[in-house]
Order: sequence, then structure tokens, then C-alpha cells
Amino acid sequence: MKTRNYTPEIKERAVRMLIESANDYPSTWSAIQAIAPKIGCTPETLRSWHKKHIDQTIPANVQAQSQEQRIKDLERENRELKQANEIIRKAAAFFGPGGARPPTEIMVDFIDVNKQEYGIELICRVLPIAPSTYHRAKDLEECPDKRSLRSQHDDYYISEIKRIWQDSKCRYGARKVWQQMKADGLQVARCTVERLMKQYELQGVWRGKGKITTNSRDDQKRADDLVNRNFNAQRPNQLWVADFTYIKTMSGWVYTAFIIDVFARAIVGWKVSNRMNTDMVMAALNQAITDRNNPKAVIHHSDRGVQYLSIRYTDKMADSGVIASVGTTGDSYDNALAETVNGLYKTEVIDYLKQQWQGVNDVELATLEWVDWFNKTRLHSTIGYVSPFEFEKRYYDNLTLSGMAA
Repeated sequence: MKTRNYTPEIKERAVRMLIESANDYPSTWSAIQAIAPKIGCTPETLRSWHKKHIDQTIPANVQAQSQEQRIKDLERENRELKQANEIIRKAAAFFGPGGARPPTEIMVDFIDVNKQEYGIELICRVLPIAPSTYHRAKDLEECPDKRSLRSQHDDYYISEIKRIWQDSKCRYGARKVWQQMKADGLQVARCTVERLMKQYELQGVWRGKGKITTNSRDDQKRADDLVNRNFNAQRPNQLWVADFTYIKTMSGWVYTAFIIDVFARAIVGWKVSNRMNTDMVMAALNQAITDRNNPKAVIHHSDRGVQYLSIRYTDKMADSGVIASVGTTGDSYDNALAETVNGLYKTEVIDYLKQQWQGVNDVELATLEWVDWFNKTRLHSTIGYVSPFEFEKRYYDNLTLSGMAA
């Protein structure tokens, strides 16, 4: 039997999920036995990954420290953690609800209020702001003439944008705000209006649309559409479709990327991330290639999102013998099968299990459970009401019987 290789990311994800879910089981070993089959490895393999993680996390020189020194270090760390927690609590109350990064101006105000008690350096270590950024902001506050010409123009433009947006009862988006500014005789680029509205979180009403995940560029080089909306395959690893969807959580937007084998509708790669970038879709692709034993000449179909058209992603496909295919017209029908899986995921996991999700961690654990059930247990009408893995097993069993008959 061929030895299976696991990527470092799969190992890290498995260990992290084990640590996060350990409290839900009576022992570490029982948690290992529950998590390992879902990852696709043996319990002993997962146990060895966990042990290696512990050994790397706690170096030998730390383990050999004297008890007295360790107590001193722990007391110092405890004091620092208490101060950091105090800063976090005060910052949460100061910034208000929401998981997005606060504007620099708000963080500067918070530092001004609390710098006498904690000092600028300590607050900056806790907040996502560098001390140099704070000092520069204070310098520009005292000497406004030092600001760039663009910043000075932005001050005027944003006041007009807010006026128009509020006059519309907050209904106007960037396009209509820009048109109104032109009608008022203000010569400003549309991209400037879009940038400032995004920066100040001003958004118009959307008609039946969710958060946009397919961010495409018409001038970006892309592969031909080899599928033409014909989502049928005669064998496993003939055609994969890829897409990702979004989840609103209490700590901000979270994104889940999937790669589906069209033949049996099996999910062969997935990744949950709080960033809608190339790293996310690359992780799903790497998992699919590894789990499917580096298949050759498989067609990978996606929409025109910039993540799937990135150089790193297309180079990875080329190096792995995967053939790229990209939808042409740019609507949901071009990747209908992947959109269907996204819809099932939203219905059966995101909307069904919880009303509020905390963030990446609980979404990832729920996705792990769902993908395992989806592939191994869930009945699919399009493949004769069997699970994807069962459908693939029957295919390979038939091949074996055909070979024996021949």
C-alpha cells in the first residue's frame, strides 16, 4: 500500500483542531481517535504530530530552567498579561462593537487617553498600530500643513460625500454619489469616491446581493472556458470546480474555499480563512492535489476571481499537471455546481447550526465535521442517492471487475 504524504499545513491544522477540541472529550486520546479519521490519518499518526508540536513549543532549555527562575518569569508574564488584558478591555469599550480594525485616528485617541497609565510602547504592542505611526499622526495633527495634498483634498471630498450620502437617507452607493458630485460641479474620480466610502464604511443599499467574493479584472490574463457549463465527468479526477463563499461572524468576515470533484460531487479540498486571498485558495488546491495522489490532466474550473487567476495559483496548477479552465461570462451559471455546494454549506452548516458564529475557529471545526459527513455519509440524488465516496468506490470496483473479465 502506498504511503500517504501529508503537507505541513494539514499537519498544523490537525494539531490545532485537536488542541481546540480537547476539552470536548474525556481524554486527549479519545479526542485523537475522533479527529484522526476526519483528517484522513491514523490516530497514532495524529498523536505523533501532537507530541512533536509539544516538543517544539516547549524547548529543552525552557524545560530545564530552575523553578525559581520560571516563577519569576511567570510572574513577569502575568503582570504583562494583566496589563494587556486591561488595555484590551478598555479598547473594546472605547472602539465599540465590531471585529474590523479601528481607524488610525480612533486608536490615536485611545492612546492619548491611556498613555499616562500604560505608556505608548505597551499600548502599541497590544493594538495593531506602530509607535512610529502614532508619533507621525500627532506630528501631522500639530502641523496640518505637513499632510500630503491628497490628504487635504480627501478632507474636502469626504465632507461632500457624507452630505450627499446622508441626503439620500444612506441609500446611495459610490456610483450615485459620484454622479451627484459631478452634477454639483465637483470634478473627482470615481475611484476616489469608492476609496473614501470604503475607508469611512459608507455603503449604499444592495438589491438582493450578498458580500462580493468574485473580484475580477477584465484585463487579467486567464485560461479558456473548457467546460462551457457542462458539469459532467466520466471518471474521478477528470473535472474539478472551485469557488469560495463567505460567513459573517462576530469577529468579522470569514471565507471558506472548496474544490469539488464533479464525478461524485466529493469535496477534495477546502480551507477556512479570515482573508479572501490567494493563500486561502492555494491551501484548498494543495490539499486536493495531495489527497488525490497528484492526478494528471484534471481540469480545474473556476470563476474569474483574481485569487484563481493569480500567478502563484496558475503556476501551481501548471507544475502539478492540472489544466486551468475559467468561466467566460462571469455569472453564477458559469460555475453552477460549485455555487450549489456553497448553497448547501450555507443551508446545512452556517444557517442551520448557529445564529452567531464567533470567528474562524468555530467555523473551521464545523466545516471539518460537515465535509467528513458530506463525503462519507450524505446521500446525493444526482449520483443515485449514495455518498460521494461510495459512488467512487463503486466506480473503482467496476473497473476491477472489468479488468478481471478482460
